[in-house]
Amino acid sequence: MATEFDDGFPAEKLFNQGYSYTYDDVIFLPHYIDFPTDAVNLSTKLSRNVPLSIPWVSSPMDTVTESYMASAMAALGGIGIVHSNVTPSEQADMIRSVKSRRVPILSSPVFKAPDSRIADEFDSHDVPFVLVTQSGTQKTKLLGYVAKSDWLGLKDKEIKLGEVMRTDANVCVPWDYDLGQIDGKLKEEGRDFVVVEEGGEVVDAVTKEEVDRVKGYPKLGKGTVGSDGRWMVGAAIGTRESDKERLEQLVKAGVDVIVLDSSQGNSVYQVEMIKYVKQTYPELDVIGGNVVTMSQAQNLIKAGVDGLRVGMGSGSICTTQEVCAVGRGQATAVYKVSSIAAQSGIPVIADGGISFSGHIVKALVLGASTVMMGSFLAGSTEAPGAYEYDEKKKCRVKKYRGMGSLEAMTKGSDQRYLGDTAKLKIAQGVVGAVADKGSVLKLVPYTMQAVKQGFQDLGASSLQSAHDLLRSKTLRLEVRTAAAQVEGGVHGLTSHEKKAF
Repeated sequence: MATEFDDGFPAEKLFNQGYSYTYDDVIFLPHYIDFPTDAVNLSTKLSRNVPLSIPWVSSPMDTVTESYMASAMAALGGIGIVHSNVTPSEQADMIRSVKSRRVPILSSPVFKAPDSRIADEFDSHDVPFVLVTQSGTQKTKLLGYVAKSDWLGLKDKEIKLGEVMRTDANVCVPWDYDLGQIDGKLKEEGRDFVVVEEGGEVVDAVTKEEVDRVKGYPKLGKGTVGSDGRWMVGAAIGTRESDKERLEQLVKAGVDVIVLDSSQGNSVYQVEMIKYVKQTYPELDVIGGNVVTMSQAQNLIKAGVDGLRVGMGSGSICTTQEVCAVGRGQATAVYKVSSIAAQSGIPVIADGGISFSGHIVKALVLGASTVMMGSFLAGSTEAPGAYEYDEKKKCRVKKYRGMGSLEAMTKGSDQRYLGDTAKLKIAQGVVGAVADKGSVLKLVPYTMQAVKQGFQDLGASSLQSAHDLLRSKTLRLEVRTAAAQVEGGVHGLTSHEKKAF
C-alpha cells in the first residue's frame, strides 16, 4: 500500500486563509518528471476563439505595444494588444501595419513624390534610400527609388527625384513573403533591400541588414496567423460612447480581438460595452477586466466576455494599491479568478507582477492561460521610443510609464481609471526608465525555455496538465518567509553578474 505524505498545501487551502499573496510569497513543491523539456507544449488560448502557440501577450501601454511589438509578438506565436492612447485613426493604422507584415522587422522608409527634391533625408545614416511613389506616401504605387549612393554622386542636388530615380520592377516582393523568401531574393539578386507590395501598392521595405539581424535570433515558427493568413493582433478600447466609433475603425482595419482597458472592470460602463460589442460584432472576441475577485469575474462572464484580464495594482509602475487602498496580491487574484472562470471555459490573462520566468510559471500553473507583460518587454528593441544613455547606470534605457501616470493621462488614458470627467486628476502610476533588453525575438524564446523547465519540474507537460494537477491537489505549495525568499535568490556573494541566457 502506497504511503501518502501530507507535504505542503493544496492551492484551495493555501489561498483561503485570508492572505493576499504575490508570486514571490509562494513556491511550488516539485513533482515527478517523466518527459523531456522539449515535450512541454505551452500552446493556449487568449480568449474563446483566439489560439496562441505561446502564452505571451504584450500589454496595451504606449511605451510597450505599437506595430513593431505587435508584429514581433505574432511572429513568436503570441499576440500584442495595441494601446489606445492615440487617435482612433492612428490606432487603426497600427493594426493595418501589423496585418500587412509577415516578417518582424524594424522599418521606417522615406517616401517622396516624383516632383520632390531631397533636402536633408540623406543626412541621416539610417536612410539608405528614398522610395518614390505616386502620392509621395505609403499605400500608393511605387515608381522607383533613389539610393543614397546615387544622390551623393549628383552635382545638382536640386534635381527632381523623378529624373534620377531607378525604375526596377524586380525590387518588389509580395506582402506574404516570409523571412526565408525575402532572404533568398536578396541573396539571389545581390540587393540591399526589397520593397514589400500588396495589390500594386507599397506596404513596406525590408533591408538586408534587418533580415540578417532577425536571422541571428532563434528560428521563428509560423506565428499567430488568422484564417485570413495574416498575423493576429488585438487592440484596447475604453468604455465611453466615443469608443464605439474607435471600435468601428479597428474592426475595419482587421483587429482580431478587443480588450476593454480599465483598472477596475466591474462597472456598469464595462458591462454595457461588452453587450454592445457582442451584439454589434458577434464574431469578435472581447476581453474584459481588470478584475481580481470571483464576484467581479462572474459579473463580466454573465455579460458575455470571451476572456478576463486579472490584476489590480501589481504592475511595477502602478500605484493603485498605494493610492486607492484597493487591489489584491497577484498570485491570489490569478488563482481565485481562474477558479471561477474555468467553470465557464473563459481563459484568464495574468496581467502584471511579472519580473522573472518563475513568475510566469506561477501565473500559468495557478490557472492563467496567458501572461500579459509591460515592464518585462519595455526597453526592448521593438518597444516604442528612443534609447537614451543613463550615465549613472552606464547603460541604454527607454522610457516606461504607467497608463495611470499624469504624463500618460494627459494623452487620454485617464478614462482607463474613470477619471476623464473628473476635475482633479489623481495619478495611479509613475514614469520611469528601463534598461535595454535587446530584441524580444531573443528574450521571449529563451524565457519560454526557462518556463518549460519549470513545467517539467512540476511534472506538467502542458497548461491543461498543470491546471489539472493543481485542481486535483497533486501539486502542492507553501508560503515563503522573508528569509526563504532571500535564500531562494543569489546571496552570500560580494559581487556577481547575473545573466539569464
